[in-house]
Amino acid sequence: MSDAKKLLMEKDGPIGWIIFNQPEKRNAVSQEMWELMPDYVKDLAEDDAIRVVILRGAGEMAFVAGADISQFKERRRNMDDEAAYGRISARGQESLKTLEKPLLAMIHGYCIGGGVSIAIGCDVRIASDDARFGIPAARLGLGYHYNGMERLMKLIGPAYTKEIFFSARTNFSAQDALRMGLVNQVVPKAELESFTRDYALTMARNAPLTLRSAKASVDQLLKPPEQRDLAALDALIADCFNSQDYQEGVQAFTEKRRPQFQGR
Repeated sequence: MSDAKKLLMEKDGPIGWIIFNQPEKRNAVSQEMWELMPDYVKDLAEDDAIRVVILRGAGEMAFVAGADISQFKERRRNMDDEAAYGRISARGQESLKTLEKPLLAMIHGYCIGGGVSIAIGCDVRIASDDARFGIPAARLGLGYHYNGMERLMKLIGPAYTKEIFFSARTNFSAQDALRMGLVNQVVPKAELESFTRDYALTMARNAPLTLRSAKASVDQLLKPPEQRDLAALDALIADCFNSQDYQEGVQAFTEKRRPQFQGR
């Protein structure tokens, strides 16, 4: 399979899909896949028809079962190699982090190591009841970067973060993940795709500028007060009130119909 086909992008109405497509390796993420990610995210970000983006894994076995370990001996032999690899993967992760549109993770099967890191970078995580989670860094002897640790700890707290890392278990269940706050919803595997699609379509019907403002506000509130850009948030809020969508929302409410938002 060519590198370009190991990470796919699809558009389906208002939904954009990014698909990790290496099912023979449980969708383990290679360096080449990270290199492709920023271009795909940019395409979806700039397409006004796309309102929501969903990440998923191909096949029946996994969302993402971590990094492609077959590349470790060649691409991640020491700290210098790791730094080079880290810069590439960081660009991919940063493109997802800075996407202004809602970003969902549709998780089935294995969500391990780097798969957990990708999932927690999403706004909402929906898991099937067969999903299994874990970060086996302690089994490999690798160091886990503090920024990834910080994101996980902010989501599930220090106690669960330590449990995941200290145990290095890879069999935390979907219900375990729900209890921890690692995922938002757990549904039967047979219903996962339809549930996630309907969930995304519900979001896509809402005002894009309001969603953008809300996402930015949450991201800013996770920062220390002295680092928050409140002026930028005020500008986003003003964009909402000055938009045609605001007028449409009020008019639709008055007329008791569904609003037709245009994102402007």
